[in-house]
Amino acid sequence: MGLRNRKERHHCWTVPPRQVIESQQQEGDDLIKPRKLPNPVLASPQNRALHQELLFCHRRGLLPRKRPELQRVLDHKQREQHKRMELARLPPSDLEVKLRRRQHRIQVYELEEKKRIESLQNIPEFVRVRGALKHIQSCFF
Repeated sequence: MGLRNRKERHHCWTVPPRQVIESQQQEGDDLIKPRKLPNPVLASPQNRALHQELLFCHRRGLLPRKRPELQRVLDHKQREQHKRMELARLPPSDLEVKLRRRQHRIQVYELEEKKRIESLQNIPEFVRVRGALKHIQSCFF
């Protein structure tokens, strides 16, 4: 079967004669002809309803990705707000609780520091200098 050149292979491409086709059809009449199987995805009622809705929206010009920009922005904001509401319902995690405590301690410390600085500014200068000198003297003795 070593077909090496095109002249020997030409019979592979030739169309079978009409007699051969007719004889095959006569033999095939006795056989059951295969039918195409239905696609289970296309046969489902949900998919048909979705397809009908998409066709209807397409005819009206309301494709899902073709909504007006304002409508898309409003929908996005509503989804974000819904997410925030869901997160607010959940109890805070341990890390969040510790971070809030730390933030509260830092705020309290900053307020105390601010009050101390304001109280020092209200004191006359000679009292501040005297307090600083007392501090320096106590460090040397």
